[in-house]
Amino acid sequence: MRCSNAAMNQPEPQSQPYEVLLGDIAKGLVKIPQFQREFVWSRDKSAALIDSILRGYPIGTFILWRTKETLRTVRNIGDAQLPSPPDGEYVNQVLDGQQRLTSLFAALRGLKISHDDGREKEDFSNIRINLAAADDEPYTFVNDEECDSQSTIRVVDLVSKGLKFLTKFPDKYHERIEQFQQRLKSYLFSVVLVKDVPIDVATDIFTRINEGGKPLTPFEIMVAKTYVEDKFDLAKACDELLEELRDVEFETIPEMTILQLAAVLMRGDCRKKILLGLPRKEFIAAWPKVIDAVKHTVDYLRTTFRIPASRLLPYPAMIIPLGYWFHKTKGSKPKHADADRMRTLFWRIAVESRYSSGLEGEVAQDIRRVDEILAGREPKYDSMPNLTWEMIRDHGHFGVGRAFIRGILCMLAARNPESFDDGSKVILDNDWLIQANSKNYHHFFPRAFLKKQGVEYWVANHIANITIIDDRLNKSAIRDKAPSKYMKMFSSNKKLSESLRTHLIDLEGSGIWEDDYDIFFEKRCRRIASEMRKLVGPE
Repeated sequence: MRCSNAAMNQPEPQSQPYEVLLGDIAKGLVKIPQFQREFVWSRDKSAALIDSILRGYPIGTFILWRTKETLRTVRNIGDAQLPSPPDGEYVNQVLDGQQRLTSLFAALRGLKISHDDGREKEDFSNIRINLAAADDEPYTFVNDEECDSQSTIRVVDLVSKGLKFLTKFPDKYHERIEQFQQRLKSYLFSVVLVKDVPIDVATDIFTRINEGGKPLTPFEIMVAKTYVEDKFDLAKACDELLEELRDVEFETIPEMTILQLAAVLMRGDCRKKILLGLPRKEFIAAWPKVIDAVKHTVDYLRTTFRIPASRLLPYPAMIIPLGYWFHKTKGSKPKHADADRMRTLFWRIAVESRYSSGLEGEVAQDIRRVDEILAGREPKYDSMPNLTWEMIRDHGHFGVGRAFIRGILCMLAARNPESFDDGSKVILDNDWLIQANSKNYHHFFPRAFLKKQGVEYWVANHIANITIIDDRLNKSAIRDKAPSKYMKMFSSNKKLSESLRTHLIDLEGSGIWEDDYDIFFEKRCRRIASEMRKLVGPE
């Protein structure tokens, strides 16, 4: 009869004695993977755990993942400098029971534990046993003071000191010392061993039993999976890349998007199961190509599409099809017809809200479209985006969290908007663009002014009423003045009409001098729709 892999990999309940479990920890054969949370137990809680063992009570089950995967471990158990296992050796990664296991090891080895939040180290060597305690009283307690009493003994001394030390205690406690020592050393710990399962299965087990119930992200899993000590650390590699991109205002690209790009470059597919199945060595070898694709894409977005900051991108995943192009062409920019086709693809993604749901499937379709463009063919689309002025009117309520609105902001930013007062280029960065009430998002007809005119809020707070200007201008000059008044303040700008056209606004015939918002609103909707149609390309 043939056994299935599922049957062979069933979790295996075991009972491990003190010597085996603690010995494996000391040998570096038990590790805490990077995705575990910080050790938070207090010494009092650890003392209570030791008390339960002394009474022979169950203390719960440890779930260990037996694997040859080399994972990123963020801490050794109890801050002890434990050895690394030999290459190819199985290691038991702790999926459940980190707090209990760390408490045990720290108390029984007398360790001091530091905390990630900067608290002072805690000395677990000062967990003591009260030899004179009655059975209905706690056996264990924490004492940091000098203790001369011959009726208490440190847990670490109980399990590590020899007969000569232990016989110094009064005769009446010898039997109890021997009894407690025997209970600790003969205690059978309940262990469930999960053997040789893939990392996504192991982390799914961790997620299901994790107290907070918060699933591990694919990025957290891949950080753990691809880690090679002193050679590759995905978390650090992503931090370094994003720090470089900070200089050009593209540091807000999510790490997950970078991983999805990596999966597309390696497999042409960014589904989660494909990503998590990427072999460690192959992923590490491909990482420099991923970095090159990201950098070429960012440069292309800034220079060709004139998008000055990543915060404006409707979807961060828009870098994936572009990155795929640059990977396939070894960094060459699209030219001539290919440039038009890639532009059309980019702006269709921006206005069609395709990446709002079903991202992985939509990206797969767009990768096939890039393949068509690479082959010199026109890619096919299901339909033409509805970019009438009425659609802009009906769907243009302003909110920077809306991908459609960010697409229009991208288009406005790409026009290199000029300041009203002197015609200088408006400078944008991610810090300014983070929220809808940023002073860089100027309501051309101030909302306070429109409110007095009885204009509904959604009509006043509309993309057709938004211009991107300098922070200083919004604060000091415009405030809540009517357009006819504050425009006169900028008469010294001899290029005022041209500056306004960079915002898709005509100084004359747009209701500005008459403070007529109805005329302005419709004309700006029409200008926005017309410009977006040009970017999307012909049907």
